Amino acid sequence: MLRYLIEKEFKQLIRNSFLPRLILIFPCMIMLVMPWAATLEIEDLRIAIIDNDHTPSSLRLTHRIESSPYFKLVALPDTYHKAVECIERNQADMLLEIPKGFEKEQVNGRPASALVAINAVNGTKGGLGNTYLQQILNPQSTSVASIRYRFNPHLDYKTFMVPALMTMLLVMLCGFLPALNVVGEKEAGTIEQINVTPVSRFTFTLSKLLPYWLIGFIVLNLCMLLAWAVYGLTPAGSIFTIYLATLIFVLVMSGLGLVISNYSSTMQQAMFVMWFCMLIFILMSGLFTPISSMPDWAQYITYINPLRYFMEMMRMVYLKGSGIGDIVQQLCVLSCFATILYGWAIHSYRKQQ
Repeated sequence: MLRYLIEKEFKQLIRNSFLPRLILIFPCMIMLVMPWAATLEIEDLRIAIIDNDHTPSSLRLTHRIESSPYFKLVALPDTYHKAVECIERNQADMLLEIPKGFEKEQVNGRPASALVAINAVNGTKGGLGNTYLQQILNPQSTSVASIRYRFNPHLDYKTFMVPALMTMLLVMLCGFLPALNVVGEKEAGTIEQINVTPVSRFTFTLSKLLPYWLIGFIVLNLCMLLAWAVYGLTPAGSIFTIYLATLIFVLVMSGLGLVISNYSSTMQQAMFVMWFCMLIFILMSGLFTPISSMPDWAQYITYINPLRYFMEMMRMVYLKGSGIGDIVQQLCVLSCFATILYGWAIHSYRKQQ
């Protein structure tokens, strides 16, 4: 009976011409677009410089800023008032005023000061712009003998985002699809034919999930192929460790999808509840912002977010080369989530006798 039900699920997937296309096109779009668009790197900050000193030192400082990939020199106004007008007209993001006597202070061995004004409507952009500019202004920034960036030597934000986007794809496909599949059968009335058969709750639940486990691994392999082909990013750790973590995580998300479908009567209801859960999971997983920067109460909430643990594992294995021993805590927590959700899904499935 289990074999018959599994064959039925695969035939339904094949008959739906849109779903196979979605499984292939959606990961490609996310992996090719999101790493470039969803980035916190700030480049081409527009800056206006007021040089009141007109000395070789102030000229060298201007050239250093102009040659930086993070800044774009847009104006050299004569006065501070004109520079502020550039910011007010949205022609510049920040200004630097080099005072008269700037070179003289440096020659005499005294710290030379300069005025920086930043458009802080976008606080993140303003803060990063100030940090970049301080690195150029600080005379000690060039005296460091060597700086080593471990696990991401080129400070490429895409390297940080790609493993997380794989996680997000698994959440959306392996969570949404099982939920919509069961509710779709409820609306079509075909689930009643199964309810009158001697199929057990466990067999029915297992038959619904096996195809989506396979879909999850197909999507994962497609994402890893794109990460290697487009970004040159390959796992620093064992690929089998990634497969093990993915197997448990797919169990968690598909189990959650079945629980939601068991309590939903319509497709719209299941989609709304599932989307609400996915949105909270993604925003509080550390995908875009570190969990450590969240308020304490929000950090406590993330402990019941399964996406947090899988995202940590993917980044640890992909970037740091961590093994099973390094991620055993996350694996245990996800295993508990999987056990609870599957027990809940089997118990909540209301089968007519």
